[in-house]
Amino acid sequence: MRSAAFITAVFLVSVTTTYSQSVTNTATAGPIRSSPAYSEVLLRKTEIKADLEALSADYTEANPKMMDLRFELSVLDKLLERIFGVSPSETGKLTLALGKLIVRQAALETELARLKRTYSKDHPEVKRAERKVEIFDSSVREVLR
Repeated sequence: MRSAAFITAVFLVSVTTTYSQSVTNTATAGPIRSSPAYSEVLLRKTEIKADLEALSADYTEANPKMMDLRFELSVLDKLLERIFGVSPSETGKLTLALGKLIVRQAALETELARLKRTYSKDHPEVKRAERKVEIFDSSVREVLR
């Protein structure tokens, strides 16, 4: 009997801790989710998902259009993690301009992936695209610093 009560108590503490952490994460994400940068990235993600839905009726997953859209969506998800890494006290950094930088960086990374599927990594077009991605990544890092 005593062990059942102990297990129940441990379970309740675990559930309470998990709930309080989720409430805390939601509370800190609130200002971020209401930022212009998040809204801009969310808009682009929504456009991509709608395009994927529309194209999936006519194309297979191996189609370059589908591959590019899925790649861009994954890049946007990766870059959104950076936005969620911002502390709630610094949400002033999450401007519309930052959102546009992130969306543009995702598009450039998608273009780079497309070029890498076609050309070698030493091709001048690939090198130019890599440099563009580096420039945008540097700018995003600077804003989020």
